[in-house]
Amino acid sequence: MDNVQWVEKSTIKKTMFRILPFILILYIVAHFDRVNLGYAALEMNADLALTSEVFGLLSGIFFIGYFLFEIPSNMILHKIGARVWIARIMITWGIIVVLTGFAQNATHLYILRFILGIAEAGFFPGAILYLTYWFRKKERGRATAVLLLALPIAGLIGAPVSTWIIDNIFWAGLAGWRWMFILEGLPAVILGIIVLFYLENRPSQAKWLTSEEKEWLEGQLQKEQTHSAMFNKVSVREMLADSNVLKLTLLYFANYTCMFGLSFWLPTILKNLSAVGTTNVFIGLLAMIPSLMGMFAIMFSGWNSDRTGKYREHLIASFVIATIGFLCASFVTSPGWMVVFLTIASIGLYIFAGCFFAFETHYFTESTAPVGIALVNSIAALGGFLGPYILGVLSLTAGMYFLAILGVVGAVLLLTLKKIPIKEFTAEEVAELGELVGKNS
Repeated sequence: MDNVQWVEKSTIKKTMFRILPFILILYIVAHFDRVNLGYAALEMNADLALTSEVFGLLSGIFFIGYFLFEIPSNMILHKIGARVWIARIMITWGIIVVLTGFAQNATHLYILRFILGIAEAGFFPGAILYLTYWFRKKERGRATAVLLLALPIAGLIGAPVSTWIIDNIFWAGLAGWRWMFILEGLPAVILGIIVLFYLENRPSQAKWLTSEEKEWLEGQLQKEQTHSAMFNKVSVREMLADSNVLKLTLLYFANYTCMFGLSFWLPTILKNLSAVGTTNVFIGLLAMIPSLMGMFAIMFSGWNSDRTGKYREHLIASFVIATIGFLCASFVTSPGWMVVFLTIASIGLYIFAGCFFAFETHYFTESTAPVGIALVNSIAALGGFLGPYILGVLSLTAGMYFLAILGVVGAVLLLTLKKIPIKEFTAEEVAELGELVGKNS
């Protein structure tokens, strides 16, 4: 192994182990606090007299605030750095989750969920943008897959922990669902403070990399930025008019609608199909199964898409699998078979998560990535409003049909998306590309 190969291997290993586990923990807490409303509903809806329509709107209103502030938040993060801005996001959302435990009626919940969306806006697209500062395209699928492991892990942890708190903690006369919000909001505040001391904004600031490793990584990322400018729009205005960006947005919107419709309603669906007297803890254990299988789906698609470069094919397969799962779920009435078919649907949704967020970065340059990534995520986040709301107003069968149709739409859209070549260039080729980009800009 020559010196360049040694530096490459050492740098990748250090960045993987230093950044990814910590970012994963942050997103687990974020997703945990975002969807724990679904577990609270097992008792909260009766305590506060919330109808299914009201709960569907409560689940989705979070994403309205998220949509409105996503792009500004990502632009601020790019300008002042991830360390300060991610800390701000986590501390504020943690405080709001704690306050949710003291809500007395639907109006309080509407306000708090909307503000929570504003507070958390920018975390996920900011995390994706942050990974582009540290990882090349050929590692980005695995890097984003590790980040997206937060979705199933949050489900695995959230289901038993949330339902256990609801059934067992009644301190100071407060209902268990209230303590669930209070206890699950505090970790975000604590981690937000830790972020200020742990994260570095860019490789050049990383004290845990040697000078040679910093130089190598910055150089590699610069080469990719030059390459990207040859195939993508280099100004934000041109990027906003690019039909491929619209297609990316619609793809993620379809997945987002399915993912969060399922996340918020799965506990209630299973409880409604279960025998009278089934405990919340048992419902939570059943709800863990799709998340458990999702972990394997995310890691496989992230690793295999990086290995083969066939991101599009993985994404098409994800929509096909999800569609089959939702269609089958529309015909069953037993909780056991419902878990089986929604697990199949979840595998498809998680395959998407494992490689889409690396795939989308291929369509942006350094100058357009902050706005572009946030734009795709913010509009798609409206699916987080639509999914829970639609499943609240439609019957179970009609809701499953609706999600299946979105899967078909996603697969068709992928067939029309422009292909971006993935290639490693020599230094000489990159220099020539740089000159050409300069002439064309």
